[in-house]
Amino acid sequence: MVKTPADKWKDTVIKYRKQCQSILKISKNIRYAGVINVYGRTLTGIVNPKLKPLLKSEQVKNEFFILSTLMSLRKDTVNSVGKLEHVILQHQKVIILILQKNDMTFYISINRSERGIEKLITLIKKVI
Repeated sequence: MVKTPADKWKDTVIKYRKQCQSILKISKNIRYAGVINVYGRTLTGIVNPKLKPLLKSEQVKNEFFILSTLMSLRKDTVNSVGKLEHVILQHQKVIILILQKNDMTFYISINRSERGIEKLITLIKKVI
C-alpha cells in the first residue's frame, strides 16, 4: 500500500512525539520538549505533567516565532561558522535548550536545578 502525503506527515509527527516523550524521560527536571517548524508552528510538544507551565499560550507563540526567525536567519552563516550544535538560553528559572535537525527545531526547557547540563545535552542529542 502506498502512503499518501497525509499519511507520511502523520507518521513524521508521531515520530517527533515519541522523541519528545523519550526526552522527557531523560530527567525529571525537563519541563517541556517540543518540535517547531521553520515558521514557528508547533508540530508536537509535551509538558511534564508534574509541572506547571511558566508561559501562557500567546507567550509560547511569540517565543517560537522569534526562535524560528533566528534559526532561519542563521542558515546563511553555516558555511562560514559551521553547523549549529546547540543553543542554551539561561534564565533565572529555567534553561532553554535549542537543537536543530532537518529544518526542525527541538525546544526543551529544563529546571535550573539540573546538574550536569552537558551530559543531559549529549543524552538528548542521542534521542534526536
